[in-house]
Amino acid sequence: MDGEGYVEVRAVNDEIEATHAGLDMKWPIQVTGTLADQSYALIQAVVGLRGAIGWLGPPSRVETDEWLEGVIATVAAGDGAMCTIWRDGILVAMGSWRRDNAIYFRHLAELIKIMVHPRARGKQLGRIVTEALRGNNHLAIELYEELGFREWGRLPNVIEDGDERFDDVRMFLKLNQPENLILRGSSGCGPGSSPSRRRSGS
Repeated sequence: MDGEGYVEVRAVNDEIEATHAGLDMKWPIQVTGTLADQSYALIQAVVGLRGAIGWLGPPSRVETDEWLEGVIATVAAGDGAMCTIWRDGILVAMGSWRRDNAIYFRHLAELIKIMVHPRARGKQLGRIVTEALRGNNHLAIELYEELGFREWGRLPNVIEDGDERFDDVRMFLKLNQPENLILRGSSGCGPGSSPSRRRSGS
């Protein structure tokens, strides 16, 4: 850990610096004034251009501070991580992952709020953050598909933004699994099954 509340990963930084001079990747483990200031500025810039990161309009500083504190609390509990990319002291991209709270889904994690400053787009920073973390808008969907994610479900027109409605698109990436796992999928067997489902094989 450095003196500013970050954990730095040198191997990843080397990869970034090889293609994007002047960029630095950091993994925050505590809230600092600089991180709070820069997170607020980045979120304002992204949401100001209607970026789909969870706010319908630019949030207040109180809202972004509360969000950031929640993310770092998850990191401290070992249930998540936050990746940030900086250029000349300015936060230009960030994202996080969070483990599912339900006991049966603790092995699952959700990628949250992957964002890049509008002035830093076109430099593959979203790809770098997503690959470092392993994450509904068309730009995000295209990026995720390029990284091997596949759509598993879609709720049409359920995201409300004023008079407009957008699809809620859910995507997944299959990771390595232990060889001894028994993958039952949606078969009608095991706990919670019923005689009729077992007979139909559904």
